Amino acid sequence: MAQLLAYGSPQSVGVLYPEWLHTYQEGKGMTAWVGSLVAGVGLIASPICSACVDNFGARPVTIFSGVMVAGGLMLSAFAPNIQFLIFSYGIVVGLGCGLVYAATLTITCQYFDKRRGLALGIVTTGTSVGAFIYATAQNELIVLYGLNGCLLIIGAIALNLMACSGFMRPLNMPGYYLKQKAALERDTEEQLFMKSPFDDLKIAVGSATTTPEKSLTVKELLITIDSKDLSIQTEKKEGPLAWLAIIKAIKKKQKAYTKYMQSLYEILQDQEMVAFCIAIFLFSLGAFPPVLFIEDVAQSEGLIEEVSVIPLVSIGAIATCIGKLALGILVDVKWINGIYLYAFTMFAGGLALLLIPITKSYIGLQILTAILGFFSGNWSLTSYITTKIVGLDRLTQAHGILMFFGGFGIMLGPPVVGWFFDWTQSYDLAFYFSGSCVLLGAFILFLLSMPCWNRRPSENDKPEVQYTFTCEKVASVA
Repeated sequence: MAQLLAYGSPQSVGVLYPEWLHTYQEGKGMTAWVGSLVAGVGLIASPICSACVDNFGARPVTIFSGVMVAGGLMLSAFAPNIQFLIFSYGIVVGLGCGLVYAATLTITCQYFDKRRGLALGIVTTGTSVGAFIYATAQNELIVLYGLNGCLLIIGAIALNLMACSGFMRPLNMPGYYLKQKAALERDTEEQLFMKSPFDDLKIAVGSATTTPEKSLTVKELLITIDSKDLSIQTEKKEGPLAWLAIIKAIKKKQKAYTKYMQSLYEILQDQEMVAFCIAIFLFSLGAFPPVLFIEDVAQSEGLIEEVSVIPLVSIGAIATCIGKLALGILVDVKWINGIYLYAFTMFAGGLALLLIPITKSYIGLQILTAILGFFSGNWSLTSYITTKIVGLDRLTQAHGILMFFGGFGIMLGPPVVGWFFDWTQSYDLAFYFSGSCVLLGAFILFLLSMPCWNRRPSENDKPEVQYTFTCEKVASVA
């Protein structure tokens, strides 16, 4: 429900796009920045959003994101020009959506272990259902209340995100509260710090120390407690001894950050991971623009005068919802390789994109939109494939890298297509470019993930993945 409320309007921004073109009288490339930023900013900032969820918890982050999404939508109703709209709708709403996405996925991963893939698939269908409902709703609201009235009503509805956050009960205390608790215990009972840092951490964290997913948080808490111990020691020391203790604490923190950066570097050393990042970037670059431009394509080609009762955006959204569930079920089949399945979905989506300029009927556009929407449901496979490549221990870091590449592609795609139209006064060349990008990404992913290229690392990775999935400690925590 939280993803439906947050992503409903951004995912159906194609309905608002023709209205913004008419209202602000700007070029299609400039206007497209609104839709591309609202989808891309949240993904690019996903490492920061994940850090916020780890430190403050899913519930406070969702409440804050509800204020951001609702405030950005309402502020957009009063936008005097396209530059202000890019800030209010593109950046503010986009960051709010990124926070919702990180919070909902994190809390779902905490609550589900055995059927985590199916749970994530169901949760992510909220974006598609939201796009289906909001595309029709925004069209009707624009007719009844105008563009500004539509944005005000949609913003008011988005405030229900704060109600959704009430159900996100944390299983483990977030890092921020653990640090506060440690600080209070230090002030009230200094003898607690006479124990070893690891014993103190066990009291504070509880079962979280046995969870591989929380390993980074545990390391940070250990470093924090160590530095607090040193700060207490510095109060009793004077002169050079105090400075030595401070330098020791700084070096420990610096060592932790160095290890984190080194782990990111090691992730990017994996050939399959690099291929997947390139594929995600090219797929986002080519497959996202139809969501924004498909209604304008139908109107500019003279296939339909105005947005139909069931817009093309809604057809694509419901097809994406079905695709997420169907592909999520398929990838659980033992003999199906997740990476090759993803490459196939990219290949089929690229062919659909290349056929859009040839299609000269509205029914044909509806069919191609449904096909493209179904195969765009491969977003539900990203967490599953990433886990297979790097394991659960590095899933958070690797997923942040992937989302950065995906968000970068989404940000660039619509403006590039808009500039192609401004240059040629036709969408044909733009969609040929988009389809070629997606096909190139499918070819690169399929080629670089073949076993003959990188056999030795893949053999090393497989035991790690099998270990994390069959680990009894993880099952007991879940």
